[in-house]
Amino acid sequence: MTGMTGNVPYYGGRFTPAQAFAASHPSPRPAPPRPAQPRADPPNAAGPPRRDPLEALDHLLETGVVDQQEYEQLRARIAR
Repeated sequence: MTGMTGNVPYYGGRFTPAQAFAASHPSPRPAPPRPAQPRADPPNAAGPPRRDPLEALDHLLETGVVDQQEYEQLRARIAR
């Protein structure tokens, strides 16, 4: 009767040369995972953080991301 124990075959209670070698040379354990470190954003990647939503909306209008009509709609939503 044959079976598998670990990485080498098992033959009826006797060690094979492969089993003897594996028993005397255990494989190294994998290194534990490193703790996650916070990612540092590149400088000026997204610009300075804006705390005031109206200031951010003004910036979007100045840079042309939104037009005047969208600006008025968004400003009305923020004012609520």
